[in-house]
Amino acid sequence: MSNSHEKPLAPADDDCCGGGACNPCVWDGYYLELQTWRIEEAKRREQAEAEKNSE
Repeated sequence: MSNSHEKPLAPADDDCCGGGACNPCVWDGYYLELQTWRIEEAKRREQAEAEKNSE
């Protein structure tokens, strides 16, 4: 998995075979990483806001 502080990069066009038979597909992994990144980003923003408000 990529560094959680950096938004995951979408697979390149030639990373996917387009056949629909791969399990998991490169897009499945990307969407899972993206979902995890979004959750972690929201937590980081909430924590930063809480720290800012406590000063």
